[in-house]
Amino acid sequence: MIIKEIKVKTILSASKVYDWVINPYVGCRHACSYCYARFMKRFSGHKEPWGEFVDVKTNAADLLRVEITKKKRGRVWVSGVCDPYQPLEAKYKVTRKCLEILAQNNWPVIIQTRSPLVLRDIDMLKEMQALEVGLSITTADDDVRKLFEPGTPPIEDRIKALDELHKAGIKTYAMIAPMLPGADGLVELLKGKIDYLLIDRMNYHYADWVYRKYGFEDKLTDAFFQQTRQKLAMLT
Repeated sequence: MIIKEIKVKTILSASKVYDWVINPYVGCRHACSYCYARFMKRFSGHKEPWGEFVDVKTNAADLLRVEITKKKRGRVWVSGVCDPYQPLEAKYKVTRKCLEILAQNNWPVIIQTRSPLVLRDIDMLKEMQALEVGLSITTADDDVRKLFEPGTPPIEDRIKALDELHKAGIKTYAMIAPMLPGADGLVELLKGKIDYLLIDRMNYHYADWVYRKYGFEDKLTDAFFQQTRQKLAMLT
């Protein structure tokens, strides 16, 4: 794993998903096989395989403290092309520092992560007025999780994190993207733990080799997607 501390020129960027996005890191140690953010290598100049490098934006909070006074208030996505709570966040706390500034200025925030490390910040999150926290959970089968996203926290830990956040009065959601084999089992696991559900087909083909290697080609079909989506609709 190649870890570098870097300084960037801006941190609060316009987003096509929400109004703004903050990416505290370049790269992601979770190394999900299907991740669309692999395209970042074209711009970052990294030669290492995806998942084997992370750049830490050490001046992110300093930049945000200035930029937030100059830009129009809007919803901020944390984050788009990296996991804001990947393992290095435990040491660097870049995400927490940025969230503190957003909270102080009462900007609405949407957090998206695969990590129960988000619970570290629950003291602050409970006090934020316009906040949603989502856990990306692609399957209910942890053996499938290990095939497609071996660097991520176990499914059980993510479900427990959602439950704890929800019980704390925080608006929660689950992001199922892509819909991996075993996703239909999430109906029971997520019941009573989320306020809403997001499902995305994510037609990226980085992980097609994983489907072929383990005989999951039928899980790439329209039929699988539609049938599983109908089952998951019971959560909404």
